[in-house]
Amino acid sequence: MIDYLQLATHNSHLIIIFESMNFSTQELIEGIRSGNKRLIAKAITLVESKKAEHRIQADDFLKQIMPFTGKSIRVGITGVPGAGKSTFIENFGRLAISNGKKVAVLAIDPSSAINKGSILGDKTRMEELAKEENAFIRPSPSSGFLGGVANTTFETMMICEAAGYDYILIETVGVGQSEVLVADITDVFLFLKIIGGGDELQGIKRGIMEMVDVVFINKVEQDNLQKAKNTKLELKRALDFIPAKEKGWKVPVLLGSALHNNGLSEVYEKIDEFIQLKKKNERFELVRTQQSEKRFEYWVQEYILSMMKRNESLEQSYIQHKKNASALISNPSTEAKLFVDQFFNKD
Repeated sequence: MIDYLQLATHNSHLIIIFESMNFSTQELIEGIRSGNKRLIAKAITLVESKKAEHRIQADDFLKQIMPFTGKSIRVGITGVPGAGKSTFIENFGRLAISNGKKVAVLAIDPSSAINKGSILGDKTRMEELAKEENAFIRPSPSSGFLGGVANTTFETMMICEAAGYDYILIETVGVGQSEVLVADITDVFLFLKIIGGGDELQGIKRGIMEMVDVVFINKVEQDNLQKAKNTKLELKRALDFIPAKEKGWKVPVLLGSALHNNGLSEVYEKIDEFIQLKKKNERFELVRTQQSEKRFEYWVQEYILSMMKRNESLEQSYIQHKKNASALISNPSTEAKLFVDQFFNKD
């Protein structure tokens, strides 16, 4: 058998050979339960596949691993480009590993929707973390999916949990709806901020601040320390006007430098403190239940649209109603209702 690790640096060959390997559902389950990174990656590839035969196996596989999921801490990490997300994740991950934890990183590749990007791009940026035995890094294409996350990120997270990873770190591309979607699948939402010119709160939408659980002002050095302190004060004042997301939790605003490992221990401690509070408030499992319900609703919509596209007459009707809506021939909601009624054969 060809050695997978020998092919890791040869992208163009890796995909061809990797896809030619077929594994049974039981082999995949046994592989991920034993921590076999090659089979973890294969399982994720299976779940990401849109081929009909792969979808059947993926559904069976996901159903069988569910009893092994749910034991990790899911952390969403967002911030504007240049905020240092990859550096933060690498050094935070290494800190967690030094504390006896296993860390999985799900990094979304925003370039993939256009030119497929480099599937090892994030592994290159997190080179030291990638060397760790107890770390697993998986770049996934957003494939044009709204919000800067992949549409199978939740399912990929389940696979990593079944493989025994204690922390699942999800790095978003930080665009559009990404904050909402990541907050909907994680336990902790971390916002990275950097010092810039002018109004430090400018460009930070209220919606983001309503979702954050921890704020980390990154790239703080001696020469911008006072400005960082001023930014921290402004952020804390702004957060005072936002209703508490979790009873008894005041969103901490921390200062530090991920590059120099300054402040990461405080972030680690605050994440643990927040999780313990959610469990004490009996909201930890409740929120996860709500998140699973949202995933159900998402997939219902996806499967309905998929059925529509397999029916030529329905697809043509869909296109026509969409044109009517865009041309404002009638109200978009009216056109949508007319199509849905037709889809379900309502008179």
